[in-house]
Order: sequence, then C-alpha cells, then structure tokens
Amino acid sequence: MRAHLGDQLVIESPATGVARRDGEIVGLHHDDGTPPYDVRWSDTDEVTLVFPGPDAHIRHLDHEQTASERGERTRAVPSATRPAGATDAGDIGRRVAEERRRRGLSREVTAGRARMSPDYLAYLEERPADPTLATLIRLADALGTTVAALRGGGMDLPPGQGRALLHPRLRDLGPEECRTLLSTHGVGRVSVSAPDGRPAVVPVNYTIVGDTIVFRTAPGSVPAAAAGTEVAFEVDHVDDALSQGWSVLAVGPASEVTDPEATRRLTQHAHTTPWAGGEREMWVSIRPTSLTGRRITPADQ
Repeated sequence: MRAHLGDQLVIESPATGVARRDGEIVGLHHDDGTPPYDVRWSDTDEVTLVFPGPDAHIRHLDHEQTASERGERTRAVPSATRPAGATDAGDIGRRVAEERRRRGLSREVTAGRARMSPDYLAYLEERPADPTLATLIRLADALGTTVAALRGGGMDLPPGQGRALLHPRLRDLGPEECRTLLSTHGVGRVSVSAPDGRPAVVPVNYTIVGDTIVFRTAPGSVPAAAAGTEVAFEVDHVDDALSQGWSVLAVGPASEVTDPEATRRLTQHAHTTPWAGGEREMWVSIRPTSLTGRRITPADQ
C-alpha cells in the first residue's frame, strides 16, 4: 500500500463492501508512501495515526491537479470541534516555517531530522494542518525548540522564561556582526522623550537602507518624537529553548525623511508594513554613530 498526501484512506465493511469510514491522508511517515498515515476522518475531523488493515484501500487523488485545486480539498478543523486553546489552522505550520528559516535549515534537512518526508513538511507549512503530537515532538526536536512554542503556547509571555545556561559565555559583538544582525530586519525598540517630556521605549517595524535604520510612523505619535534628537535603537533575540540570545544597540541622530523621491522609494521597498496598522506615512531615519552588541552562548561554543 502506497499513498500521497491528499489521497483518501477508505475502510470498507467486510460483509457488504460498502465504505464505513474514510478520511484524507494528511501525513506520511515514510518517503515511499507506505503506512502508517496521519488521517483526518471525514466524520469527526479528528486526525489519528492509522496502520491500515486488510479492509482498507487507498483512493488516489489526481496528483496532476494544480496546487490551488489541491488546496480546495484541504479542510481546516472547524472551530466548533477544535479543542479549547488550540490555535487556528495553519498557525503551527507558519511557526514551523519561520523557525526553520531562522535557523537556516532547508526543508530536506529539517524533514530528515524529524524523520518525515519533505513533501509532508511542505504540506504542513503551506496548508491548514493539524499534526499529531508525535509529529510535533519530532519537529520540535529537529528545530531545537519545544512543542509548546510551535503551538504558540508562549505567545503572550515575554522572552527569557527559560532557565539560564549552567555555563554561559557573554561576549561583545563587533560593528560588522552588529550590522549583520540588524540587517535581518524585524521589530526594534526606539528610546525617545515623549511629547509630555517623559522617557519612552516603543517598538517599531524597521528596515535597513544603506547605513541607516528607517521606520514608518504617524506624525504626533511617540515614535515621531525621535526626529531631530539623538536616540538609542535596540534589537534583540532570545531563544528560550536553548537559553541563548543577542542584543544590538545603535545610537545616533534621527531625522524625518522629507524628500518626496526618497519617501516614495522607502514606501515601495519597505520590508514590512507597520503591524500597528493605520495611516503611518512619516518616515524617520536613524544614522548610527555607535554600534555595540552582546551575545550569550554556552561556554564551550
């Protein structure tokens, strides 16, 4: 018996030959398509690990269909049947893909570590899926993280909840390494004096253009107060699973980008739109005069 993702597993009644249960195969555990399979049953929408018996056969999906046609066959778990606290369909796959990219791993390498086929990993990352606990455990181990992290269990917790390393090593980062870490883009924090005179540290989505840090905000907002002053801008990353992390601090003058052509180019090539949403058409540029950073790793690395 061999199957592909999206095929149907049909179990027939031995007495009548009529299908008594069927489900979509959403997970393969062997590259050659042999059992066992992760099957999403059509009558319950539950996903279970199945070792087909003699009363089961495969109804093959037409694998020449387009990706969009195959996607129409993929169903998310209805909210009414989803266990309390479960994430929306697709969230786990997005976390797996992001963690894999962050660690610089290909699908093939990750799938090999997790003892699954690259096709199944692609399916998991790109389609609504509800992998089994065993699958999540293998993926978490392959990515050096936890099942809770892949499920988004720590989404509302600040980083740094893990235990400190037994033998940590703290080292300073040079300017070039700081620039490399900054250039990965994402979210940074800018320290400003708010309009009411109080100090404030606010997160902003930022992009690197040449030697400058740029972010978009709204006139009159707290981040807008950075323009015309010297500011501190900080970016960091904490890996709770491995108890490691780094931080980079840039200090320098900030100014509003007023040239229309420069503003147009920034808007066209922005790495990301502000997560806060709304009209944020003011661009602020920070030109660092100082770049420092530190990294925590195990002492033997």
